[in-house]
Amino acid sequence: MADPAPDEELIVGEAVALDVRPASFILRAASAAIDFTVSVAVLIAFLLGLTFLLADVADSALLAAISIAMLVTVLVIVPVVVETATRGRSLGKLAIGARIVRDDGGAIGFRHALIRALTGVLEIYFTAGGLAALVGLLNPRAKRLGDLLAGTYAQHERVPRIVEPVYGVPDVLAAWAATADVGRLPDRLGRRIAAFLKQASRMTVPARQRLAAELAAEAAPYVSPLPQNADPEFFLAAVAALRRDREYRAHLLEEERLGRLDPVLTGLPHAFPSRD
Repeated sequence: MADPAPDEELIVGEAVALDVRPASFILRAASAAIDFTVSVAVLIAFLLGLTFLLADVADSALLAAISIAMLVTVLVIVPVVVETATRGRSLGKLAIGARIVRDDGGAIGFRHALIRALTGVLEIYFTAGGLAALVGLLNPRAKRLGDLLAGTYAQHERVPRIVEPVYGVPDVLAAWAATADVGRLPDRLGRRIAAFLKQASRMTVPARQRLAAELAAEAAPYVSPLPQNADPEFFLAAVAALRRDREYRAHLLEEERLGRLDPVLTGLPHAFPSRD
């Protein structure tokens, strides 16, 4: 398996490396475009509403003061409140599946959101996103200037769903599986076999064959009878499938027994009043 790039590796306080994915420049640009469009639309709506409500007011100083207050509210206060309340989310980041976090992976606070919002007025609105795009292209984590000053970055949280492989008994061992007994296999060894089968497709061929042979040799004393000339990995897949089916049948039997006991355990004596 390929090692994560240094920029995608986060070392937490316990000296454990976490594989995190910073949002790419394209995703961050899409998020910024969504947030920019929403902010401009809200600002235009406020200004139109202000013009309609104060159409008869002739005091230009008052109109200018209210316009500036609206501008500060939409461009600074609202982003700060949204990012602080949602721990680094916004409408654009929800759309791309990202979140603003600190460089150490923790949730951002009011200070980080304020620095990002104040810097964003310069690099996004005053330069039409040019300064943010330039800094983001030069940074391996696609950080903009506000992220560099606040010590934050955009972490991509929307990861593809991992489909776990489900193994059945191989066809070449179907006849053997009808009479095989794997009940004595230790739980710890069973978990090791399951972990190997889950990761086998990502291993190199020599390592895969070597581990399969070692695990098959460990499992052989607990399996009766042993298949003749079976491939070690096929043997492990069959053992894991038989063990899984055996545990599933035991679980169904337990549920069936509990179902038969339920009327006895929950029933009341004859003519005894219910207290519910």
